[in-house]
Amino acid sequence: MSVGGEADHLTVENFLLSLTLILVFSKVFGELAERIKQPAVLGELLAGVVLGGSVLALIPATQGVIGYETFHLLAEVGVAILLFEIGLETDLKDLIKVGPTSTLVAITGVVLPFLLGFFSIIGFQKYGLLNLDPNTLTLVAITCGATLTATSVGITARVLSDMNKLQTNESKIILGAAVIDDILGLIILGVVTGLIESFRSGSESSVSILNIGFIILKAFGFLAVSIFVGNLIAPKMFNFFSKLKVRGLLLLFAISFALIYAILSNLMGLAPIVGAFAAGLVLRNTAQFNTIEHNLKPVSDFFTPIFFVTIGAAVDVTVFNPFVSENIQVLLIALILFVVAVIGKFASGFTIFQKDVNKSVIGVGMIPRGEVGLIFAQVGLSYAIFDSKLFSAVTAMVMLTTFIAPPLLQKLFKEGNDTVE
Repeated sequence: MSVGGEADHLTVENFLLSLTLILVFSKVFGELAERIKQPAVLGELLAGVVLGGSVLALIPATQGVIGYETFHLLAEVGVAILLFEIGLETDLKDLIKVGPTSTLVAITGVVLPFLLGFFSIIGFQKYGLLNLDPNTLTLVAITCGATLTATSVGITARVLSDMNKLQTNESKIILGAAVIDDILGLIILGVVTGLIESFRSGSESSVSILNIGFIILKAFGFLAVSIFVGNLIAPKMFNFFSKLKVRGLLLLFAISFALIYAILSNLMGLAPIVGAFAAGLVLRNTAQFNTIEHNLKPVSDFFTPIFFVTIGAAVDVTVFNPFVSENIQVLLIALILFVVAVIGKFASGFTIFQKDVNKSVIGVGMIPRGEVGLIFAQVGLSYAIFDSKLFSAVTAMVMLTTFIAPPLLQKLFKEGNDTVE
């Protein structure tokens, strides 16, 4: 189906049809996944693959397709609400307790994949899998390494939430590390784009220690100030809102509070989901917490599948066809990048010294790159640092890491429920 028909905009009927397909397919595939003892989110990702442009083409899956921006925005709302819900279920004090551990996991989970990705590109060039301009080789290697540093908290958080495991030490470490990862990712993205622009203009690098320091200060400053101020004003605000009689008012103000935090986070250069997560941490300390959490679930059930279906819809399954000769090289590069991507993040779980946690769960929880990895890959393509072959390989790696994490997490929690690594 060509979404929007021959018109230059998304028509109402096609919007409603696409939305219906997303919601229905997500729940049907989610149910099928659970029946074979897999997380529902895996079914939602597969629903996206089936509905996406490379299979049935029933929903707008890629940039340039009519309606893509509309569903991309709905997906952003979905993941913001998901992280708001996760924040509501997370105790800030517990998160602070695992702060040093989360920091160690995050740093290792950035440095190791970056190095593995960097030297993989050097190896591909040396052994003829890539034919890059020697002048751009280092820049391509840096950009690819940066792509491997990403972590998609949305995927892991959803699996942990569905399994009622958010209160475990492993989950708290993963969530803390994912937030720090986002800040580190912001810094890396800023550095990489600065290097690319400097290279293209022929000027000296504009990236400085001062610039990096400012980004770090801004990111951690936003989190600290937003949580501190929120804890001062939110209880009084929501005590007042709870006395008003309009139906649904408390929930709508809670969602609005989360969206405002997401907007502020975005304005500060952080991902909106970080702000939404911080809003959940704040509202957990209000007297209305239980009511908000209970009433939010139906809203989350509506919006969050849109996010996971759109992630799945971005997969181009034609890249995985080994009978097309030009795909062989792409698949080989993708497979190697996938292996180093898994190793880099999985190893981060084993850098901690706590004995009361399942380190394998932490390592697997950091694996999915999801939408964050796709953003990095898109930067490489838009700046012409990645050619179409390398972009396809990197995208395949991102999607493979996204699909492998949910079933592995479920398996590890079931097998090691009472076991400590």
